[in-house]
Amino acid sequence: MNNYIQNILVVLALAAAIGFLVKKFFFKKPTSSKACGKDDCGCH
Repeated sequence: MNNYIQNILVVLALAAAIGFLVKKFFFKKPTSSKACGKDDCGCH
């Protein structure tokens, strides 16, 4: 019984990790052209 619960937790952790990576790399927010982070203009 303990081995069964452990396998479920491992599968859930793996699914959460894969879901996080897919969200991070494939569903990026579009960057705004008004952002001033590249030239360090000090606007924020």
